[in-house]
Amino acid sequence: MSDESVILINLLKVKPGKQDALIALLKLNTDTVVRTLEGWKTTRLIAANDGTGVVIYSEWETPAAVEAMRSDPRMKAYFPEILELASLDSIIGSAVFGETR
Repeated sequence: MSDESVILINLLKVKPGKQDALIALLKLNTDTVVRTLEGWKTTRLIAANDGTGVVIYSEWETPAAVEAMRSDPRMKAYFPEILELASLDSIIGSAVFGETR
């Protein structure tokens, strides 16, 4: 198995006027649940300048860690609140190219 992180990207399309509320909820979720989960490495929230979306970029040790996060009861408790504010699409992958200056 590779030493590369598993990358989870969540793209949330925010309901009008709800981006700040969504970011606050996602920060709370990250601080109280995500950071406590086995296999979690990092999370970044990226807000659209026009207020229409948020991207959650997170790195995990294994695909199994992502699945365990998704099935954790504490995570599941957040899903209805998140879906009240935005729609959600996800992809799981690995980095295939990166360049830094």
